[in-house]
Amino acid sequence: MKTFTNGELLGMFEKHLSQMHIPDEPDCLYSPIRYALSEGGKRMRPILLLLSYNIFDDDVARAMDAAAAVEIFHNFTLLHDDIMDNAAVRRGRESVYAKWGGNVALLSGDAMLISAYARLRHVPEAQLPRIMDIFNTMAVQVCEGQQYDMDFETRPRVSVVEYMHMIELKTSVLLAGSISIGAVLAGASEEDARKLYQFGIELGLAFQLQDDLLDSYGDERLGKKIGGDILEGKKTYLMITALSRADETQREVLRHTHLRTDISDERKIAIVKEVYDELDIPHLTEQQIGVRFARAEAMLGTLGTDPSRTEQIRLYAGSLIGRSR
Repeated sequence: MKTFTNGELLGMFEKHLSQMHIPDEPDCLYSPIRYALSEGGKRMRPILLLLSYNIFDDDVARAMDAAAAVEIFHNFTLLHDDIMDNAAVRRGRESVYAKWGGNVALLSGDAMLISAYARLRHVPEAQLPRIMDIFNTMAVQVCEGQQYDMDFETRPRVSVVEYMHMIELKTSVLLAGSISIGAVLAGASEEDARKLYQFGIELGLAFQLQDDLLDSYGDERLGKKIGGDILEGKKTYLMITALSRADETQREVLRHTHLRTDISDERKIAIVKEVYDELDIPHLTEQQIGVRFARAEAMLGTLGTDPSRTEQIRLYAGSLIGRSR
């Protein structure tokens, strides 16, 4: 059996996606879809699906349409998320919402969702019911996660447990579902598919926590303005953990700094980060990322396959969390 690298799978997937037919007319429906799918970010979900498939089988071409389905579905959610968030920028360029308007982003997103399901019609008939169950469960849980995220915006208090549940639904289940679909398509046992699903859950939690950390402590070369979550007053893992550890003076700073009109945005970010640093929030977040990633790695070691078969997905997972091993 051949084991493919992440780079090889990415090249194969990009070629497959580029050959997918997207109609020309009506232009305002389909041009945003082409735009959204081009320069498509990390392609993390389809690559994880293909890597999971390749643990058990080397005919990865069989999984390309399913990989396209999860990538199209993911981009559909981004089009709708940008409407809900009034987001002008996505991946360092104009969002579909900003470029074409809300109505176009809504309708093009709907068409992308339909296209995602259409890709799944190529799944072997014997596996289709199981794949559809995984895909449908994943899809509705992503919507549940988005609703919780919006609910948290107006709630005065959100616990760490509630936040972790929200990001599991909004972020992790799409990774886990993609990975599980790849395993099922390749003929993995029910037990191995379940373990890989849990691997995806833990990896997704680590990835989202890292995203929270990088929003405040990262580099603008990542493609988004540093401190955006602070300026929005968003309830991230950092903010929720800080609020749970702060004294009353610090809590007032955390709750109200983003609302101040007498200081610059840069000063607002600096003030909140000073409190984060006082409470050791970056270190605590790094610890939690490490715990989640270690759990994900450990799950790979329990699969009923030769350990060498999991090396590529292990390396790719590490690259997502900034680890070489």
